[in-house]
Amino acid sequence: MKNILVLCTGNSCRSQMAHGYLSLFSKGKAKIYSAGIETHGLNKNAVSIMDDDGVDISNHTSNNVKEYDAINFDIILTVCDHAHENCPFIPSKNAIRLHHNFTDPSKIIGTKEEIENAFLKTRNEIKVYCENLIDSYL
Repeated sequence: MKNILVLCTGNSCRSQMAHGYLSLFSKGKAKIYSAGIETHGLNKNAVSIMDDDGVDISNHTSNNVKEYDAINFDIILTVCDHAHENCPFIPSKNAIRLHHNFTDPSKIIGTKEEIENAFLKTRNEIKVYCENLIDSYL
């Protein structure tokens, strides 16, 4: 079984959505972890937009990447530029390191509809990316 780490700044939104989709698409062939270089708690809008697509991430926790130092990852995916540029050393031998910067919908200021649309757009981009990642690497 492959170990996959999804990393972002606060492990509250984008990495949590990717964690949910990677878990779904890997169908038990991978153990998925998500973490941040900081912890910001689980974003309620991320939970809601994932639930709208039938993926429950409500029991996920916001974890710091240092909690996973002992795990040898096969794939490490950063989902934001900040985490990619500031990520501490992760001691995984031969890990495939991937990066894709997704827009942070939690930074959008606007109406409820504008915020919901931002979460929907990011969620859909993450979904496609994660499905392609699983198809390519598992």
